[in-house]
Amino acid sequence: MACRSLSRSHVGRVRKVNEDRILDRPDRALWAVADGMGGHRGGDIAAELAIAALRGLADDPADITAAAIRDALQRANAEILERGAAAGGVIGSTMVVLHIADGMAHLFWAGDSRAYRAEHGAWYQLTRDHSFVQELIDEGLIASGDAAHHPRAHVITRALGVDAEVELECAALPILGDEIFLLCSDGLSRSLGAETPPDLAELDARVADALLEAALINDGSDNISFVLISADGAAG
Repeated sequence: MACRSLSRSHVGRVRKVNEDRILDRPDRALWAVADGMGGHRGGDIAAELAIAALRGLADDPADITAAAIRDALQRANAEILERGAAAGGVIGSTMVVLHIADGMAHLFWAGDSRAYRAEHGAWYQLTRDHSFVQELIDEGLIASGDAAHHPRAHVITRALGVDAEVELECAALPILGDEIFLLCSDGLSRSLGAETPPDLAELDARVADALLEAALINDGSDNISFVLISADGAAG
């Protein structure tokens, strides 16, 4: 299996603390973006706990399985709940995880951190947001183009650290052999708005830098974090 990746994380142009965290482990074909919530109570701590649980899997020589990823995130969920209670409130983190194994892309997510796949110059969103506005869209009450401007656009319906057990959504997709995946926090997806990420013929640091710069110019009001993953040859 041949996987390569590039990652970027930026505090943005407004906030003082970066509450996003990234896992970028091409050696273990495991990547994740966590977007912490909780502000001064410790959203950054929640995101770090979520990523640390997956880092433990990446550091362990044992095979990484879907069950192991789910179990690690449930343990992180319990830790985040404890930290939030100790801080006197709720802290939490959205999460999107990609693991490539046996010619398949395995996705796990909770909240509005997203995964996309680029194929032949077009980008396809692979995850569905767990958010209040997404539910309104699904019910036909608002158009998708109106979601970003809705007064409850930032309300999510799933995250680590909120309930006793986090409800993860999962998907498994075949690797086509020449696609690029994008995992990102909502600071990137909101900054891009209706635009799509640039056409990526290959993984290139200049493209990653340009993507971050475009997000900062277009908005930059939130932390911006993403991982670009090339799965070329990963079907082996």
